[in-house]
Amino acid sequence: MANQYKKIQEHLKQYPQKWLVTGVAGFIGSNLLETLLKLNQEVVGLDNFSTGFQHNFDQVQKLVSAEQWQRFTFVEGDIRNLSTCKEVCGQVDYVLHQAALGSVPRSIDDPILTNENNLTGFLNMLVAARDAKVKRFVYAASSSTYGDHPGLPKVEDSIGNPLSPYAVTKVVNEIYADVFARTYDFKTIGLRYFNIFGRRQDPNGAYAAVMPKWFLALIKGEELFINGDGETSRDFCYIDNCVQANLLAACASKEDALNQVYNVAFGERTSLNELFRMIQERVRNILPDINDITPTYRDFRAGDVRHSLADINKARSLLGYNPEFSVRAGLDEAAAWYVSNLS
Repeated sequence: MANQYKKIQEHLKQYPQKWLVTGVAGFIGSNLLETLLKLNQEVVGLDNFSTGFQHNFDQVQKLVSAEQWQRFTFVEGDIRNLSTCKEVCGQVDYVLHQAALGSVPRSIDDPILTNENNLTGFLNMLVAARDAKVKRFVYAASSSTYGDHPGLPKVEDSIGNPLSPYAVTKVVNEIYADVFARTYDFKTIGLRYFNIFGRRQDPNGAYAAVMPKWFLALIKGEELFINGDGETSRDFCYIDNCVQANLLAACASKEDALNQVYNVAFGERTSLNELFRMIQERVRNILPDINDITPTYRDFRAGDVRHSLADINKARSLLGYNPEFSVRAGLDEAAAWYVSNLS
């Protein structure tokens, strides 16, 4: 199973398929787009640019051939519009549904907007994909589903109570997918992402993820914040591992692998204090003249869990998932990208 991902890549190059990627202008979506185009796939992309950017497309275009770029069709639209969802689902083989309004704090600030995007939009996509008879519907689930469950590592069949409106929407996504599987024999797979990071993750905005914000602060010599005492820990997962999981899920052939949810992580816990030291070291290796920055500690953030660590054995055994990038290896690549793009 260790070579399953390579086998799928070789198969796709030989037998191109048509894919739909929602949220295609975003961080994860644009990386999926890049990989699929490099595999000579035909890709339809949907985005409303609420959290995605044209410059992500510009970067992808530079990384693929002109012929590969011609295989990409972009539709600017919103998953909250059912007719738009039906339009983009027509004639595609696989759906990689990444469009959502992320961020726990954003959902606490505006639960209605989060609900509209993550529940109404998700249901629209399920209906449109079902009606189009797509082969597989792979969707971005979330580690926030585990809520207040205290156990570590997190195992897929043991979840707690959600701690934010965002987490509620992700729990309901999984329930809807399960109902569609049972009621309509519709093939879905949910991927519970654990703190995905890497190239093209946006460092700006009030709801930006911690890692790109820290890279930006270190590069620019700006104030850097850590929520709580810094001993909060996460299972950080590099973007290439996430892309691997999506393609493995879409192309999974085992019947018992379908209509399941899987943890997508590396399976290693890193504290925020450790993460800061690793990022600072890598930025300093590239930019030795940067100013030393001491992080400012502030209150714990509402809705956050204290520790998170994934058990990835289910994804290993049923999907052939074999994450190639540790946190350190991922940071090596991410640091080079951030310094190049933010300096």
